[in-house]
Amino acid sequence: MGRHKWLQIHRPLPPRSKLAFGILSFVLPVLLWCIISYVPVIWHPQIMVTDPGSVTYLDAGAHMPRDAFASVVADATREARAAPRGVPANPIYLPSPGAVLEAFYTAFTTPPETKDGQWLAQSLWHSIQIIFWGYLISSLIGVPLGILCGAYAAMARLNEPFIEYFRYLPAPAFGALAVAILGIYDGPKIAIIVIGTLFQQVLIIANTTRKLDPALLEAAVTLGTRSHQLLTRVVLPGILPELYRDQRILLGWAWTYLIVAELIGATSGITWFITQQARYQHFANMYAAIAMIGIIGLGTDLVLAAIGRRLFPWDRPLAKPA
Repeated sequence: MGRHKWLQIHRPLPPRSKLAFGILSFVLPVLLWCIISYVPVIWHPQIMVTDPGSVTYLDAGAHMPRDAFASVVADATREARAAPRGVPANPIYLPSPGAVLEAFYTAFTTPPETKDGQWLAQSLWHSIQIIFWGYLISSLIGVPLGILCGAYAAMARLNEPFIEYFRYLPAPAFGALAVAILGIYDGPKIAIIVIGTLFQQVLIIANTTRKLDPALLEAAVTLGTRSHQLLTRVVLPGILPELYRDQRILLGWAWTYLIVAELIGATSGITWFITQQARYQHFANMYAAIAMIGIIGLGTDLVLAAIGRRLFPWDRPLAKPA
């Protein structure tokens, strides 16, 4: 039983087990990807031509279905010509982990395909700026409004019915309108991120505010806290850890809306880079850029989590007896 304590419901993991499972959460998908990429008997429905032989319309590195390649080889053999050679391969849109890992380097060192193109570093920095401004504007409006809706029933009734309705409207639907009002540059992209996160933010923060222990409010009133001071001296300090956690989660939503937002008149940004790489069938670069978004997002979340532990050291689950 002692060996399987991690199978017990709601039992926290020991530090070493927690680290091991965290590493496995990344290792297992990559291992599956390696098996699919490097073990021919697993999938590999195509053949990558290594030597075109006497077949003039084939080029080294080209991919073609197994049956079609076998037919070309049979024809060349029957006509006593040099038969093409090849190795089992997956479709070109599924590069191997090694190719993607190499692309992490080459994407930063290889010049853009077009003169007006951008380097990966430039694209990432531009997208990060759009995320920053979009989420900042959303938070400046959504956080105060969410707290007020959670604290005061009248504010909730005045705002939440419309917000509940509006949050079901897809943010990309406002793309054309945003372009008409804000132009074709970064304004519409920022607007899409604001629309996509603001209304969800208000509802989530309002719900977090409502979960504050009523006993804290009663105790504050008993100790003489005035009604207009309850919001700033009791409610806001009481919800800060949860509010901070909500903001971390909602920041991930902002990254999701970024990809949609950058499709609007995009001539820069990480979405533009991904689109350009797909156009030239540089799928390893495309995968590397997508993975880079995840790395930046996860890295940001880990940094924010570490900061949160410093800011709110009391906000930790109680240790359960062994």
